[in-house]
Amino acid sequence: SRDGFVETLVSNAALLRRRIRDPKFSMELYGVGRRSRSDVVICYISDSVDKSVLTRMRKLIQSIDVDALTMNIESLAECMFTHKWINPFPKFKYSERPDTATAAILDGNIVIMVDNSPAVMIIPASIFDIIEEADDFNFSPIVGSYLRITRFFFSIVTWILTPLWLLFVNNPDWVPEFLKFILITDDITVPVLLQLLILELAVDGLKLAAVNTPTMLSTPLSIVAGIVVGEYAVSSGWFNPEALLYMAVVTVGTYGQTNFEMGYAFKFLRVLMLILTQIFNLAGFITGVVISVLMIAFNRTITGKSYIYPLIPWDGKMLKRKVFRVRLPHGYK
Repeated sequence: SRDGFVETLVSNAALLRRRIRDPKFSMELYGVGRRSRSDVVICYISDSVDKSVLTRMRKLIQSIDVDALTMNIESLAECMFTHKWINPFPKFKYSERPDTATAAILDGNIVIMVDNSPAVMIIPASIFDIIEEADDFNFSPIVGSYLRITRFFFSIVTWILTPLWLLFVNNPDWVPEFLKFILITDDITVPVLLQLLILELAVDGLKLAAVNTPTMLSTPLSIVAGIVVGEYAVSSGWFNPEALLYMAVVTVGTYGQTNFEMGYAFKFLRVLMLILTQIFNLAGFITGVVISVLMIAFNRTITGKSYIYPLIPWDGKMLKRKVFRVRLPHGYK
């Protein structure tokens, strides 16, 4: 997609109306903020939207009592979700692409737009919706399904790889003979847990440095950082090569996430599992897995819908659409 949403609400509304010319496609305008009176628009198709969700969204927007939506769509999200943000998993799906928003509306979802914001909010959103990428539909069903399954696979890898490796390092007798190569062969001068936690911070530091570095210098910075941090950190005895390798795999998997906030949610769970595994060994690892699954399953959404739909409640046909790239549904009856 070469066109995208901009900071002007009228232009964004025109992009959607250009794609959906159904007379049942509705846009409701609200003014939010005592001082700013920011324009907020709810977009939906009247004969396919969930009426209970629509009513809930109307009440939430009408009940907002703030001076201004200073951060536009993000401020609206915080005003609408009034509960504590303890669970790190994202509550909403955002998009700057009109084709993604159009597909969501045609599926019976609600899209919320805010003036001065180049992104829209898609409601409701499950974890499958957030991991899904619109570019999958630019390829054939086979290639698109492969990319989607790969994305799910790397989501699991980023969450569980380093805690599982730490468990095996602490219990080398549990590792089969043909997997002995995953263990550390050199002397360990710094505890493995501390190595992994330092690397977690180092990766974030490199991300921040890349964001704040001029574009023409970002590539040289990445090369220099990779050589210096990798080569000299190992030779100086701070890190073992295996720790750098598995942390690099996790970092690559993190960049494969379509949602920045989702990547950090898995990161927080990964760090929690590392600490629990180091302290309580196998019991800690299992506890971390259970806590992670429960946090995903019981993540409170703004609509009250299940965060892991279509697993719970079960919808086999929809699950197939979420896991595999099936044929585009909107051109068929």
